[in-house]
Amino acid sequence: MNKSILNTTLIFGLVVLSSSNIWAQESPETSAEGSVNGVKIKIDYHSPKVKGRIIWGGLEQYDKVWRTGANEATTIEVSEDVKIGKNKMPKGKYALFTIPKKGDAWTVIINKVSDQWGAFEYDQKQDLFRFEVKVERTLDLNESLKFDVDDSGNVMFAWEYKSFKFKIDK
Repeated sequence: MNKSILNTTLIFGLVVLSSSNIWAQESPETSAEGSVNGVKIKIDYHSPKVKGRIIWGGLEQYDKVWRTGANEATTIEVSEDVKIGKNKMPKGKYALFTIPKKGDAWTVIINKVSDQWGAFEYDQKQDLFRFEVKVERTLDLNESLKFDVDDSGNVMFAWEYKSFKFKIDK
């Protein structure tokens, strides 16, 4: 193989690898971890960016089950049995979905099938439980979707100008 063809092939390969890496970073995989009373809490999700788009009622439709992130369904895992409000959540890993709504309340869904791509095969019959959260408007833009877990067991979500939280208790 002559040197020119080899160089062209090498450059083309580097361009393909670079562009696929950039594509993969559009919604990078990340996690939020915390613990409360010895219970480990972990949320795995892909973090999309606003990028000037209309998010609520645009990219993410109202009144439709959403994976609460990008790519694979967001998951929540707990190391021991816990409670969210009056709902019991056994030790394990679950999908975390939401239903964005106009107004100040959304539905959060804990679904027994953690290994799902998006919400395309979401089955309501597999819900462990659902609960409502109060959604607030933030003052500052949250360009990247973010979850956080604090040492009090509060799970916080923020993206664009919306945020909500719920508490996990032992």
